[in-house]
Amino acid sequence: MKYRYNYENGVIKGNIHSLESFGLVDGPGVRYVVFMQGCALRCKYCHNPETWSGGGSLWTPQQLFDKVYRYHEYWQNNGGITVSGGEPLLQIEFLTEFFRLAKEKNIHTAVDTAGQPFTNEPDRTAKFEELMKFTDLVILDLKEWSSEKHKALTGKGNENIKAMAVWLSEHGKDLWIRHVLVPNLTDGEEDLKAMGEFIASLKTVKKVEILPYHAFGMPKWEKLGLDYTLSKTETPTQDEIKRAEELLGIKNY
Repeated sequence: MKYRYNYENGVIKGNIHSLESFGLVDGPGVRYVVFMQGCALRCKYCHNPETWSGGGSLWTPQQLFDKVYRYHEYWQNNGGITVSGGEPLLQIEFLTEFFRLAKEKNIHTAVDTAGQPFTNEPDRTAKFEELMKFTDLVILDLKEWSSEKHKALTGKGNENIKAMAVWLSEHGKDLWIRHVLVPNLTDGEEDLKAMGEFIASLKTVKKVEILPYHAFGMPKWEKLGLDYTLSKTETPTQDEIKRAEELLGIKNY
C-alpha cells in the first residue's frame, strides 16, 4: 500500500476527515482527536466508511497544530493528542511533522491504527521509525488472529500487522490493544486464545480492551449506497464480552 501525500508549494498537507476536541476513550486522559481521511481496509463493521476515500479537508501540520493547541489547557497532566482515522499511517510524513510540533510542547501523542500500511521495506521502515520518535503510544486494533479470516473481514491479510506489533514491542513503544467483538464473526474460541497468547508475548502492552460491536455506522453505509451485511447482527451480551476477555487473558497490565 502506497503512502498518500499532498503537497502545495513544497509544503505537505494532511487530508483530515474531522476533529473532536474532547475525547475520553482514545488514549489516557482528555484527548484532542484528529480523524484522518483514507483507509485501505474495508471492515464489514466500519462505522466511518466515509473516511475510506475522497472527501476531507487539507491542512498543513502547523495549521492543524495551531488549531489543536488552543485546547491544551483541557489536557492537564495526563491528556494529549490522538490521531485516528481512517488510517493515519497512510499519511505518515504529515503525521510525523504534526507529532514533532506536539513534542516541542511536550504533549503526549498517540496514534490509533489498524497497522495495515506497515511493511519491513527499508525505506518504509525508516519513515515509521522516524514517526515513532515523536509517538508516545500506539493504539493497535487487532481485528482477527487468522490472516485468512482477517482478509475475509477487511479485504487484507494481517501478517504485517502482527509484525508491526512485534516491532513496537522490541523497540519499547507503549501499546494499547483493542479487539472489536462481533458475535459469530470475531469471537472464535481458538482465534481469541491465539490472539491472547500473542498479546501476552509482547513486552510493552499497557492495556487490552474488548470493543463490543454496534451498528451505529449502518446509516452511513446506506447513505453511501453500500451493502451493510451485518444488519442482523446483535451487540454482544455482557456474558459474551466476559467470555472473550477470559479467552484473551485480559488482565491489568
